[in-house]
Amino acid sequence: MTDFKRNLVASYLSQIYVAAVGILIVPIYIRYMGTEAYGLVGFYAMLQAWFQLLDMGLSPTLARQTARLSGGAITALELRRLLRVLEGIFVSIALSGALVLVLGADWVATRWLQAQALSTDQVRLSIELMAGIIGLRWVAGLYRGAIGGFEQQVWLGRLNAATATARFVVVLLVFEWIGTSPAHFFGWQLLVGLAETTLLVRQTYGLLPSREPGGPKIGWHWSAMRDVVGFSLSIAFTSAVWIGVTQTDKLVLSKILPLSDYGHFTLAVLAAGGVSIISGPLSMALMPRLARLQAQGDESGLLQLYRQATQGMAVIALPTALVLGFCAEPLLRAWTGDAALASQTAPILRLYALGNGILALAAFPYYLQFAKGDVRLHLVGNVLFVLFLIPSIIVAAMHRGAVGAGWTWFSANLIYFLLWTWRVHRRFAPNLHRPWLLQDILPTAAIATATTAALSTLTPWHTNRLIILGELAAVSFAVFLFSCASSTNIRQYVRLRIAARAATSKAS
Repeated sequence: MTDFKRNLVASYLSQIYVAAVGILIVPIYIRYMGTEAYGLVGFYAMLQAWFQLLDMGLSPTLARQTARLSGGAITALELRRLLRVLEGIFVSIALSGALVLVLGADWVATRWLQAQALSTDQVRLSIELMAGIIGLRWVAGLYRGAIGGFEQQVWLGRLNAATATARFVVVLLVFEWIGTSPAHFFGWQLLVGLAETTLLVRQTYGLLPSREPGGPKIGWHWSAMRDVVGFSLSIAFTSAVWIGVTQTDKLVLSKILPLSDYGHFTLAVLAAGGVSIISGPLSMALMPRLARLQAQGDESGLLQLYRQATQGMAVIALPTALVLGFCAEPLLRAWTGDAALASQTAPILRLYALGNGILALAAFPYYLQFAKGDVRLHLVGNVLFVLFLIPSIIVAAMHRGAVGAGWTWFSANLIYFLLWTWRVHRRFAPNLHRPWLLQDILPTAAIATATTAALSTLTPWHTNRLIILGELAAVSFAVFLFSCASSTNIRQYVRLRIAARAATSKAS
């Protein structure tokens, strides 16, 4: 197995585990904590995403430079000096951001969140604990970027699985033995975040090439930022826009919805996020490899991998999004055991899941631009996107709540995919877009949609939760199987495997 395939498999296995544990455990959280307290968990996730605005594109820049070191484009000393400067920036901003959140905890608890069952003191203490967790996990992102750039996804996968177990499963022991308040939950998350960050720091420094005895000192060199600042600021602006795009609905709804209803909304978004979780490992493994191929001047290899990865993403992300969308209500009923909650939440899940499926494919032109080191078109596209989306989401959420935000999210992603991916491909690979769309995506999209629509309509959904899970598993397997059959790469792979086995049998 090649390093790329091994990294991809490791990333997927860890992300599937993390997603499965994080999603399956939620109904247990709600039983222990209540829906209002779980609304605080959703609020924490939203704050963590907004905190990424302070990243300024530095983590992706470090990941790219680390990959460029592997490709021979920069020296180990240059990378060490860049890391030293970024560490100082990240730690300073993390401390400042956490302090601001602690000082504003009382205002958030009393003026922003609409808590009813939880006391103000409980909410305030939870927000103060969130400040520490967010700061730690944000700093950890810098070292994750470096380790990912070294293509150490196997190690990262193991760490992700271990920390997910600690966060999502071991916390149940805290509920049983210590307490079930939000403060107990977030206090445990703070301890896990501290351990995780420590391990990431040690691994990063273990991967860096050894310093030559008597060689130049690392020191503190702002000049280390000179060659990457343009790319970093481009990524920073893009990230800021994208966070606004993906988190504005959550911010607006956290203000206008009661905290218990916000907890229900968080459930739907979490389930729909399964699409993003599944697509994430591919991008983590793909981006550094594309950057390395670009650094080596292998244009044909870059485009070949790009198209192969697109087909792989279509086969994985589209069936997931379609099953979540078409089977939203039975899935929620099996997951939560609450028919009323499932009926109320299904329209939100349906729209966010389908929107996330489109987003998983619309992100590919960004990966191409990232590898090329030129994300200016991505900046323009995101500006246009945000100018349409944010006002639309605010208006829709205020008038139609979470469902209105869902319709806006789905529509905006569809428009972006149809219009802007063509523009990016025309700039960086003029002959790519037509085969990318018509050969790599459309067959899988058409077959998966038709299969899911038919099976979701014909399946006699039961009322027993275990039977519903069996029905969902059967539908998912069938959709995935038909999607695999639609991929030319997978068909070719199967043919080669069959031919190889036939040749082996004849030789024996």
